[in-house]
Amino acid sequence: MVEPNETKGGDSLTDTKALQKRINESGLKQEFIANKLGLSSYGFAKKKNNKTEFKPSEIDVLCKILHIDTLEERFAIFFSSEVE
Repeated sequence: MVEPNETKGGDSLTDTKALQKRINESGLKQEFIANKLGLSSYGFAKKKNNKTEFKPSEIDVLCKILHIDTLEERFAIFFSSEVE
């Protein structure tokens, strides 16, 4: 059963591997990123792992701090239709 506010099959989802790669490349700690988003570390992990969706404002902040500068990369990471 899908809980309220959780993603459902077929929705656009975050490409967790691609996002994690960008985080690793940035050298930033997950706790720092979560803080910038106004989230707990647990809340950020849930969003990163497709348990809940990122808000558009959170995607904007992530793109700025992770230097995701192109629309192509932004869509590939945050609006992926095929995620493992």
